[in-house]
Amino acid sequence: MNYQNTLAFAQQQDKEDALSHLRNQFHIPKDKNGNEWHYFTGNSLGLQPKSTKEYINQELEDWANLGVEGHFEAKNPWLNYNELLTDKMAKIVGAKPIEVVVMNTLTANLHLLMVSFYRPTKTKYKIVIESDAFPSDRYAVESQLKFHGFDAEDGIIEWKPNQGENLLNIDDLESIIKFEGDEIALLLIGGVNYYTGQFLDLKRIAAIGHSKECVVGIDLAHGAGNIQPNLHDSGVDFAAWCTYKYLNSGPGSLAGLFVHEKHAHNKNLPRFAGWWNHNKETRFNMRMPFDVMQGAEGWQLSNPPILSMAAIRASLDLFDEVGMDALREKSEKLTGYFEYLINQIDSDAIKIITPNNPKERGCQISIQVKNADKSLHQKLTENNIITDWREPDVIRCAPTPMYNSFEDVYQMVKTLSSILCEGKEV
Repeated sequence: MNYQNTLAFAQQQDKEDALSHLRNQFHIPKDKNGNEWHYFTGNSLGLQPKSTKEYINQELEDWANLGVEGHFEAKNPWLNYNELLTDKMAKIVGAKPIEVVVMNTLTANLHLLMVSFYRPTKTKYKIVIESDAFPSDRYAVESQLKFHGFDAEDGIIEWKPNQGENLLNIDDLESIIKFEGDEIALLLIGGVNYYTGQFLDLKRIAAIGHSKECVVGIDLAHGAGNIQPNLHDSGVDFAAWCTYKYLNSGPGSLAGLFVHEKHAHNKNLPRFAGWWNHNKETRFNMRMPFDVMQGAEGWQLSNPPILSMAAIRASLDLFDEVGMDALREKSEKLTGYFEYLINQIDSDAIKIITPNNPKERGCQISIQVKNADKSLHQKLTENNIITDWREPDVIRCAPTPMYNSFEDVYQMVKTLSSILCEGKEV
């Protein structure tokens, strides 16, 4: 696009935006004077759809009026409520319904998946992660190594950016697997890096890992509802993601899990078990021997929390209404405009570390701050610009296509420029 650094241009883009109506379907937080925040932290906690209360209230009413019979007689019977989410969630991550289930929380799901897919031997036990993986992933991997009797420091191989760079180069991963793959059991990679916003080539990662018979797992915490991972076609073995970021399900809500169809019917995969991954046809017979379900549902343990699932369902219905193709198209335009405006600022105090190719980033722009002390982030907050600070020196900004506007982006960068240029002679 031929971007322009004017409010009139931003407002015109919003008028022409086919998704602009979605903003009105979300609660936009306001300051004490009633002014809306310019909210850029959907990569940390998505905003609440206005329909969420209605969806949850339906279940509260059915609980009040029906008690235990709500499992069968509720407007949306609770017994199979999780199935109401499956098809729409599968569309978002590019999977088949049999490959997806909503359950637990992200790190718990990663551990359950590693029970099945991290099967180390004395010679093939190492795990590859990004050098700047999200801390929870690193802790999970370290604990898995220790659980299996391995030294975590020896067992982790870091995929690092080249010296002086911020982004990962997939050729370096290929070299790691080529030379060390016989000792590597698992790759656990963040599909979109939380710090830089880099969107990695999942299909190529899967091919690289599988070339040495390594299992490939993906953390999609910053990818689900943001990019189109096309999990089935990518060939990765498993993936997990949270729903409270781009999927707008509320703080600490349930997570999603993907297991590729090629593993769907393998009942011999080791796994932890509970009554909810038992065959649903005989689940309530109680005294039957364990009969694991096929597909991703075979990793469930417990019956699902309905109120949390109701919030997820409210958001998924919005995603289903517009589709990921339209959301990605707007996302690339928003981050493109954001990038253009930041590059117009006459200051060497900041630089963008997110890939400049829109196809290689999610809806996030990470701004690295020179000589950072968090004061720039604090000043933005004081001006109703809500961003996310990550140590040591990055402000993460996520212009989310569901509810952010071009005018949001314009006003954010205008404020940023004003702060950076304070005291400068004009």
